[in-house]
Amino acid sequence: MRKIAVSLGIAAAFLVNAQSIKTTIDLVHVKNDKVAVTMEFPKMKSGDVKFHFPKTVPGTYSVDDYGRFVEGIKFFDNKGKELAFTKMNDNTYSLKNALALTKITYLVNDSFDDERESSEHEAVFSPSGTDIEAGKVYLINTHGFIGYIDNMQDVPYQLVIQKPTDFYGTTALVDQDKSESTDTFTLANYAKVTDSPLMYTKPDYITFNAGGMDLVLGVYSPTGKYKASDFKDNLEKMVVAQKKFLGDMNTNKKYAILLYLSGGDGPKVTGFGALEHHESTSVVLPEIMPKEAIDKTITDVVSHEFFHTVNPLKTHSEEIHYFDYADPKMSQHLWMYEGGTEYFANLFQIQEGLINKDEFLERINEKISNSRNFNDTMPFTEMSKNVLKDEYKNQYRNVYEKGALLAMCLDIELRKLSNGEMGYRDMIRKLSQRFGENKPFKDDKLIDELVAITGYPQVRDFYNKYIAGSQPTPYTQYLNIVGVELKKQEAPSIFWFIKNPQQTIYDDKDNAFIFDEKSALSSFSKSIGFKITDKIVALDGKTIDIQNIQNFIDYAKTIKEGQDVTLTVLRKNGDKTDKIDLKGKAILDKMTEEISFQFKANPTPEEQKLQNQWLTGKK
Repeated sequence: MRKIAVSLGIAAAFLVNAQSIKTTIDLVHVKNDKVAVTMEFPKMKSGDVKFHFPKTVPGTYSVDDYGRFVEGIKFFDNKGKELAFTKMNDNTYSLKNALALTKITYLVNDSFDDERESSEHEAVFSPSGTDIEAGKVYLINTHGFIGYIDNMQDVPYQLVIQKPTDFYGTTALVDQDKSESTDTFTLANYAKVTDSPLMYTKPDYITFNAGGMDLVLGVYSPTGKYKASDFKDNLEKMVVAQKKFLGDMNTNKKYAILLYLSGGDGPKVTGFGALEHHESTSVVLPEIMPKEAIDKTITDVVSHEFFHTVNPLKTHSEEIHYFDYADPKMSQHLWMYEGGTEYFANLFQIQEGLINKDEFLERINEKISNSRNFNDTMPFTEMSKNVLKDEYKNQYRNVYEKGALLAMCLDIELRKLSNGEMGYRDMIRKLSQRFGENKPFKDDKLIDELVAITGYPQVRDFYNKYIAGSQPTPYTQYLNIVGVELKKQEAPSIFWFIKNPQQTIYDDKDNAFIFDEKSALSSFSKSIGFKITDKIVALDGKTIDIQNIQNFIDYAKTIKEGQDVTLTVLRKNGDKTDKIDLKGKAILDKMTEEISFQFKANPTPEEQKLQNQWLTGKK
């Protein structure tokens, strides 16, 4: 591997530590898209052993059961004899009388090939998943390849990657091996293992320094449509702006971005986005996207992940600090971890001049509109604590909508209380100074800490009403403080299948549009006998998939009142599913009244002052 980061300068780290867990991942002898993994252990301290793969990993907020992708697992003693074991569930293996356990071997299947298969599990979010394509690419989110033994999570790991000699590994880790056929890394513990993704492919990467931080971008583009150099200018501009925005809150000296572009004849990936780590982020996007769209996504999505270096990666509660991969306990504070981070990802762009004030307010309007699709009275702390449960997980996406808006309103509240001297960013900076990567706070004491560091008891009132309470957030009230007012206007009549088009959901398994059963049908849908449980697969023969959704929507916008329309749907009929055509005359419904916020033409001096401080970050 070519070195992409400053050497640690510790020669001893190159030596094999007898007390470390040596884990070898073989990317050379790959058969049937399965990778062999070998784990070698120091002496066991107990004969009663439980070996786990993660049920959930930090940053995903979903149950993924990574052990279900493992097969052929074997446990060996120090004489090479196989040990008996009991498989307790997808992720956990139990061994008795295993004091002599020294080695575990198994094969790993990738999660990308599982995304479209019918399964009792939902698909793993692609940026936290794994891809194994011999001769092309290996996306190694390490939690999908490497397990751990109870009470040995704090033992160091030595990770050895056996790789094709013409492959390059994008990672923030430092290779301690000069060999062209192996890369060797030393990691302090299992948490550091799961915090360190790698992507191996034919070399396509760039390195540069931005804002005093060494950054590497590695790209996998299956058809060769894009090169890493295509994204350098936009990425560099973004990182410099982020470092300036964060100031001393970010101390990263290196950062790696693993950009996996899905396309060609590879897996039909659908879970696009990114997953954060302390020194890196893994990103999955469709290769078909235009360059301008990828640049914008990098600015919006990757910046969000980078802001996680502050929160929750370095400022967090005990639930995250002592994360239980086998039986995770979730924090109450997704409003801050994800919502506050999403707010930062938009606020830095206006404060650092990447977007203008109207573009910023347009994003706020969009988030307010999107948040209406969720339960506005469900306490965010309750949803966050229980996000892995079925009755709460469908509210998770609201962390990027209402969660960001809560941070915005708290920002405005603080600025009003302090006459513009303190905002949300100042509060988070103070929190990060009080706590840190190795000093977690108690989950149920966070509000006490926020009141203490801000000096404003009103922060507790805000928290109790809108974050821990069931009161809907009064956006109009808060935005008025910074010279923004509510405007109402008539919405045009449009053709669609339900009254609120924003409640449309894309089903990647059937390439279809589906709807919540509580959605109100449009007049057209009622007239043709459409059922809310039907899945829409085509409109006048125009099909739906991840690559042409916008074309489908654009065509729907052209439909006129009274036009002949054919809607193709999948409908459950007992144990089978029928594909049927529903025909009728188009009916255009007048949508609910559009509500948007706009900057006041004549704000008061006080409103204008706070608005300027809000949008510039200056006091």
